[in-house]
Amino acid sequence: MDEWFEHSPFVGFAPWILYWVVAGSSSTWLYGGLCAVIAAFILGVSMRVGGPRLLEVVTIVFFVAVTIAGMVTGATDMDWMDVYSTTLSSGVLAVMAFGSLAFTPFTEQYARDFTPRSDREKAAFRRTNQMLTLMWGLVFALIAVLGFVAAGAPSTAHWTNWVIPVVVIAGAVGMTNTYPERVQARLRTTD
Repeated sequence: MDEWFEHSPFVGFAPWILYWVVAGSSSTWLYGGLCAVIAAFILGVSMRVGGPRLLEVVTIVFFVAVTIAGMVTGATDMDWMDVYSTTLSSGVLAVMAFGSLAFTPFTEQYARDFTPRSDREKAAFRRTNQMLTLMWGLVFALIAVLGFVAAGAPSTAHWTNWVIPVVVIAGAVGMTNTYPERVQARLRTTD
């Protein structure tokens, strides 16, 4: 596998994206969860060199639980989990991101792979990852709220389940790619 892909949070997010697409289409959340579990294992989420990261652990636990719950309860089309799958899954990601701020921001676990050891010890590295993790937590929380709005006002679903979340995620990806470089440039000019 390409080194960037291997060390990218994309590997941890891919099952979530697959879940949102499958569960949000004409399928049920059970099929979305099952596809996400399979994708997580195929992508090697739980078998990385250096051990699993928080996002990957949460991914496996959440989708295994969703799949088991669906098999036990018998998922049906448009049941409560279908209606609130975006809210629940995005809420779990928001809790994961906000919770990681108390220990090691989840973005830091990926940034370490691309950052020289000498820079990892600097306060700016930690602050940068705290800001990025906070931003991702807010993005996930917003998407959870938008999913709730879509459930209550189905006529808004195209905007609240698809357009706005895709735009917000694209912006967050852009910020994740540019913010660390801007911080480094700012630090070089002050040194």
